[in-house]
Amino acid sequence: MGRLVAYTSRAAAAEVRLPWSAICTNSRHWSRVGPLKALISLAVLDTAPERAYDDITRMASMLCGTPIALISMIDERRQWFKSRVGLTVQETARELAFCAHAIQRSGEVMVVNDAAEDERFKFNALVTDDPKIRFYAGSPIITTGGHALGTVCVIDRVPRQLPHYQVHLLRHLSSEVAKLLEARLTLTPARSIAQRQGTKN
Repeated sequence: MGRLVAYTSRAAAAEVRLPWSAICTNSRHWSRVGPLKALISLAVLDTAPERAYDDITRMASMLCGTPIALISMIDERRQWFKSRVGLTVQETARELAFCAHAIQRSGEVMVVNDAAEDERFKFNALVTDDPKIRFYAGSPIITTGGHALGTVCVIDRVPRQLPHYQVHLLRHLSSEVAKLLEARLTLTPARSIAQRQGTKN
């Protein structure tokens, strides 16, 4: 059934949809305040596709041999895809997101060999309906401040295993995404605007 991450009460609480003010004043949600602020400060949500990120998802898909690869970002209500291969939707509800589980264990690659046999996911709409996820592996994107913002993940529609070298590959790719994201903070205003509009520099 794969390596499982405990679905703690803290993780469950983090998935409750509350306004920002409620998140900041409710101790149950404190563990996600830092990452959400960090994500907002990067101004990456809802930006256009960028070649550097797309290159990473294509590499993840090819090297892991999966039809789907994603760079996902998790905010308080949704999972948004900065880059995607093999999937047409731009976002999903947070409560459906495998990646919302993966970011609870920063630094560890979460592997689900068969989602249909996993108690956390077997009734998930992304498993029972399109895209019919059976295999998932996601490596958290962690900032230098230690915040897990999302994941680089690969997905298949059939159960499978992930060799150790591919686990290390995903960890490396998520580290590269973290570097790309934090580089946004050093961009000049003009270049930052161009990048958000999807200009290839």
